This record gives sequence, structure tokens and C-alpha cells, in this order.
Amino acid sequence: MRRIDRLRELLDDNTAVYITKYPDIFYYSGFQSADARLIISKSTAIIITDSRYTIQAKEQAPDFELYDIKNGLKGAFSLVTESNIGYQEEHISAKSLELAKTAAENKEFLPMQREITSLREIKDKAEIDRIRAAQRLGDEAFSYILERIEAGRRERDIALELEFYMRKHGASGLSFETIVASGARSAMPHGVASGKLIEKGDLVTLDFGCVLDGYCSDMTRTVAVGELLDKGRLIYETVKIAQQTALDAVMVGAKLADVDKAARDIITKAGFGENFGHSLGHSVGIEIHETPCFSPKAEGLVQNGNVITVEPGIYVEGFGGVRIEDLTAVYDGKCEVLSKSTKELIIL
Repeated sequence: MRRIDRLRELLDDNTAVYITKYPDIFYYSGFQSADARLIISKSTAIIITDSRYTIQAKEQAPDFELYDIKNGLKGAFSLVTESNIGYQEEHISAKSLELAKTAAENKEFLPMQREITSLREIKDKAEIDRIRAAQRLGDEAFSYILERIEAGRRERDIALELEFYMRKHGASGLSFETIVASGARSAMPHGVASGKLIEKGDLVTLDFGCVLDGYCSDMTRTVAVGELLDKGRLIYETVKIAQQTALDAVMVGAKLADVDKAARDIITKAGFGENFGHSLGHSVGIEIHETPCFSPKAEGLVQNGNVITVEPGIYVEGFGGVRIEDLTAVYDGKCEVLSKSTKELIIL
């Protein structure tokens, strides 16, 4: 079933939706520009953009009626016969909402962010194939960068080479700002690359991803430069066991919170419970952080079509940290680990 038809199933005959958030614009129409708006009802599919994107919109969103914004927003809403307009309350400014209400005379605006976005939680085969391809590029980038990590190099230089490799090999951008954190800085879960020099004995955490064909990848590996202290080896092995335990728990029907607990219990039993402060994982798709997630407070179950990271970590202030992250896809009732890079401790 087409994505737009799945959305239409949620709408009654008297409701249309006004979509303003780019990932949802792309998801429902295929149009790859934030300079657009969609209006969708059971009988209507309109893409609102301007002359800069006319050709692109015709190519990427052929099932949508093209409306040029130069004719005014009022004209677009005049094509809508429904009296209710669902909108994305979390992704529209007060000014833009007021302009839309003024243009759509005598129509009632209803907050429908959850209904519009929630369908993206379940990925179809084409989406998973795109994410798999993006993650394949991530694995290739990791293999490439391993040969370039050594004592005396700056974190930001390593990050730059990672990013250049992914862009050179087809990525349109980064999923997020690349994390390269070495030594004591590896205890920072989001320690983006700095000017710090990598030193012998450092743990180095690399967390990175790319956007390929509109979809994100995400992976984390932690390596050692030179011989590692026993404490570092203990932390690494604990995270590795916790991560595999959680991966084994990812299956259709599993409680999201239970998958988190599977990893957290291992880390807590090893005496590092207070050193694992973030959730176990998040969904990945058009955006790098989507729903659902693995966390202690998560409600709901793993569903067929979910793509979720599994990324436990231990972070010891003043010493360093370890995180291992894989991207998983649940499809046809099975869990596939999309990240293929080794998780054995690599000592460079």
C-alpha cells in the first residue's frame, strides 16, 4: 500500500492534513526539498512550492497536483472541500499557522502531529533497503578510517576524513555531527570531534552516519590506540556482552523497555550502572532520531518494520568510555543487524 493511502485511512471524509515538516513531506510525496507544503485528504494530494522547484516536483511527486505558491496560500486551500485541517503543531510557527488559518477561511485546524508522523515508525522494504545501503557505506568508511587512526592525530582530522570518504562515495550529507572522542573525552557520550591529539593508551569512540538516498545510517565503534589498561578491557568486554544480549532480545512482540533492560542489567551487575545514563537506542530513518526507542520508560512493543539502534555504553569521568552501536532492522519477523563491522576489540 502506498504511504499516502495509509495516511488516508486515518482521515475521515471531512478532514485534510497540512504537512509542513520536511521528513514527512519527503515521506509522503518523494519531494526532496524543505521549500514545500503538502495538503492531503481522501480525494486530494497537493504539493505547494515555487517555480524554482517546478520541474523537480513534477519528477519526484508525480501523483501530486502542483500548486505555485505565487498564487497565494488562499488559492491552495480553496481546492480543499473538507472543513477540518489537521496540522503539525510541533513543526509550525505561530505566524505560519496564523497565515494558514487566515488563508483557509471557515475551516477548523486540529493538531495531528502524532497521526501524520507515526506511520514512519514502520518502514517498508524499500526504506529498509535504503537504510541498509547507507549503513553499508558507514561500514566501508569505518574500514577506511581504521588505517588512519594513530597517536598524534587530531580528533577533528579523523572526523574530517570520515566525512570526506562518505561524501566522496555518494552520501548527500551527514546523519549528525561526527563524534570522535579519545582518552578522557571518550567519557562524553556526545563528545564531538575536537582539536585534542590522540595519545597512546587512549580509547577512541567514533559515532557517525551518513545520508544516502534520503535515509540515515548510524553506528558506533570504540577502538584502542596502543595497549589498553585492564580497566579499559573490562569496560569494553562488559559493553560488548550487554550489546549482544540486547541484540538477542530484539524480536517482534518484545517490550521496548525489556530490550533496554537486557543490556542495562548486564552493565549494572558489572558495577557500572551509574555510568550508563542514556537510553539503549532510537529509531533511524529519514531522520536520525525517530520513534520508537529502547528506554526504561518506553511503552509498546517491537513491531515488524522497526529500524532501531542498540547502543549501550559505559562512561567513566576522568578515564574514558566505550560505546558499541549497531543498527537493526526488524522485517519478515526477523531481526537483521545492518552494521557489519567487527565488535572485537581493535588495538591500533
